[in-house]
Amino acid sequence: MDFDIALVLVVLSFVSGIIWIMDKFLWEKERLAKQQAQIASKGENLTAEERDAILSDPIIVDYAKSLFPVFFIVLILRSFIFEPFRIPSQSMMPNLWVGDFILVNKFSYGIRLPVLNTELIDSGKPKNGDVAVFRYPVNPSINFIKRVIGVPGDHVVYRNKLLFINGNPMVQEHLASYKGMGSGEKMNGASLVKENLMGVKHDILLVPGKPDLSHMYFSDFYKSGTIDLIVPEGHYFVMGDNRDESHDSRFWGLVPEGNLVGKAFMIWFNWDVGQGLFLERIGHSIE
Repeated sequence: MDFDIALVLVVLSFVSGIIWIMDKFLWEKERLAKQQAQIASKGENLTAEERDAILSDPIIVDYAKSLFPVFFIVLILRSFIFEPFRIPSQSMMPNLWVGDFILVNKFSYGIRLPVLNTELIDSGKPKNGDVAVFRYPVNPSINFIKRVIGVPGDHVVYRNKLLFINGNPMVQEHLASYKGMGSGEKMNGASLVKENLMGVKHDILLVPGKPDLSHMYFSDFYKSGTIDLIVPEGHYFVMGDNRDESHDSRFWGLVPEGNLVGKAFMIWFNWDVGQGLFLERIGHSIE
């Protein structure tokens, strides 16, 4: 079941805040008067523990006062500043591993209202080579992470596993045969390649002998054996760094600007379930 954490935080903040406000302006005065009367009736025999018990808030009010600041601060941080995500698949190897916990800069691509995703402030746009988190166009309740290949106006061609942007080849340099760890061992033997994407140098994986099958799934961009398109305004073409094992724009299309969540910038933890912890991943920047 998909779980909308932003919606949950909004609801919890709203409910706890309303209880706190209603207590402050409607219930507190009457309750304090009754508590003082009860204390007076006990006289001098009242112990400190009994006095504290009488003066304590109702449990629902106590919880609301304690938890509202927590819910609200987490909501603000998560909605407008940084949001954590966990990498569930191999589509961004070798740069992001299964089990990497990453931080995403929420104000890189515009300040948006939580849940509604309405842009309040235009604070920037994705650039070629950015590693971006976005809501999956086919099912917006799911978050995806891919590398931005084409921005509005770019002519993107993908032919024989080589990218061309606006007629220029994105130069690839073979480095070695890949040898991974944990779940990444499944990609052992793939070609580790350094790609220069409009000045952004990053590693990708290519599986020798495996054809690019994107045309079988998304024929709109498929022309004469090649993915070929001009990215329209308000949309982005994205691909995974694990080029032959990524479900991306070649398969399901473009990412609308309104689906953008933020730019991934750091790995803060790693736990590959069933494989163990890879603590050396902590603190790695995402290029």
